[in-house]
Order: sequence, then structure tokens, then C-alpha cells
Amino acid sequence: MLEHGGRLRRAAKRFGLAAELWLDLSTGISPFGWPVASIPPSAWQRLPEDDDGLVELARDYYAAPHLLPVAGSQAAIQALPELCVPSCVGIIEPGYAEHAHAWQRAGHQVESRSAAVLFAEAKHYDVIVLIHPNNPGGHRFEVAALLQLHAELAARGGWLIVDEAFIDATPEQSLCAFSDRHGLIVLRSVGKFFGLAGARAGFVCAAPALLHALHERLGPWTLSGPTRHLLKLALADRDWQAHARKRLHTASQQLAQLLTAHGLAPTAGCAFFQWRCDERAAAWHEALAARGILTRLFETPASLRFGLPGDDAGFARLDSALRDIAHARVNA
Repeated sequence: MLEHGGRLRRAAKRFGLAAELWLDLSTGISPFGWPVASIPPSAWQRLPEDDDGLVELARDYYAAPHLLPVAGSQAAIQALPELCVPSCVGIIEPGYAEHAHAWQRAGHQVESRSAAVLFAEAKHYDVIVLIHPNNPGGHRFEVAALLQLHAELAARGGWLIVDEAFIDATPEQSLCAFSDRHGLIVLRSVGKFFGLAGARAGFVCAAPALLHALHERLGPWTLSGPTRHLLKLALADRDWQAHARKRLHTASQQLAQLLTAHGLAPTAGCAFFQWRCDERAAAWHEALAARGILTRLFETPASLRFGLPGDDAGFARLDSALRDIAHARVNA
């Protein structure tokens, strides 16, 4: 199992501080989650049904011609390599490590490369996997450039997979509207933007033949009845979505300014997190954890990803901790 953010209980045990006392900034999940509604008993008492209206609402929200609900985009990340013939796969680096892990485990030749290399040497690959915006690297791509890359791959039977888990705050940059093109596969997650990570729900947008094969691979009832019920409400709540986008952008800008003010120079980020490359990353991570603030540490390159504090108190706590750490170093 690969390392992920959100291991709050483990941190609480290691540092001897109860989980409820931590400020958890280790994930890119929005702290401004959709307000979960009550779930009717029927959602628990009946098997989920595919014709309950969820697919239609999701198509409208994502502007996707065709899509398949899945148990989080992680389910698709693990299954897609098994639907592909042996291939040379280029995967963006740094990025969400589960992509490379899944393709390697399925026996494909995997090369982790920068975005610039993947675009420049596309002819070398049968499949290219990008994350947009990248996690943690924050890379963004023009829609036209992505479509050109896809066309080059598709012309020789290849795939372009774009993981858009963090794109909901900038939906105009999504490729979902073009996902009926053969060889273009777009992954979407409801965990980040809607703050519903525990629901383990997402969608794959692609051509019908690929979705049929994926559905056969994953089997029936990929989403529970209660999850489907909540998703229908959340995907239809356009007023909340518009407000959430504004709130995420504002909080991310505030976080970027705070980190810069304390000597963590800008590297990259998006509406859901800020990423800082720094040779002192491990020391910053430990010092913050000692103060009950959990971040996501990356070893290569040495860096920290900061999720968004959910309120003024969280920002003030992070500000105070960073100031204390910097002061302690000056006087060490």
C-alpha cells in the first residue's frame, strides 16, 4: 500500500495528541464540504438501481456525453490498466503515485516523466496519464494542447487519461465535454470539491465501449444506495457549487500568501492546496506535527503540500505555528 495523506490517527498516536485536537492539512479535500442531507431509509433497504437519475445529473454537471459512476476514481485507476494491451505508459511526475503503481502492477512498462517530456516525446508512448491540475505539482494545461496530445495518441490506438480530481473549481478547463472521443478517458472525483471523500464516489467519462468494458470489470452496485442519494442532491445544488468555488479560490490565495510570508517560497498550487518545494521540508513537517498540524510530506522532491484551513481559527493557528518555528530556528 502506498502512502497517502489523511493518516490522522497514526499521527495522533505518534505525537501523543488526540485526533480531535489536530489541524489536518494533509489532504486536498475541501474543508467547505457540501452540507450532507438526511438519508431516507429506502436508500439503505434496497439495492442501488442504475436508472435512479444519477447518471443524468452527473452528465449535466460534468458536461460529459457518457459516464460511469465508480467507487471513487481510485477504482478506475486500478481497473483501467487491466483493460489495456501491454503498453509503454508515460505518467506525469511528480504526481499521484497510485497511477504508476496500478500500471506497473498490471505488467505495463511505466516511465514517470515531467509534463514537458510527456508532451515532447508523446510518440514514445502508447498511454499517457496526466493529472489536471496536477497533484501535488499544480501543473495546468490548455484544453487545445490536451486535445492535440490525445489526437496524436489516438491516431495509433493509444489512450490519454486525464485525472481531473481537482478541477471542479475551474470547470472551464475540463476535458469532459470531449470525452466521447475514442481513447480519451477523464476521471472525476466527488471527494475533493464536495468534501465527500468518505462516500468513495467518482465518475469515468469516456466513449461507450470503454465504459461498458469497465462496467463489466467492476461489476454491479459500484456505489451504495445512500451514496447515490447524496450525490444526486449535491450534483444538482448549483448555488452551493458556485459559492464553494469562490470560497476555495479565496482560501487558497490566503494560504499562498501566508506560506510565502513565512519563508516557504511559492512552488505551485491550485484551489485545493499549496505545494512548496524546500530542502527543509522534513524538518518543517516534523515541527508542525509537534504543534498538532499535519501536512503531506514528499521525499522526491523534498516538499510539503498544505491543504486549506477551514476557518479563520485554522489560518491563525498555522500562522502562529510557522512564526514559532521560524523564531526557534533563528535562536537555535
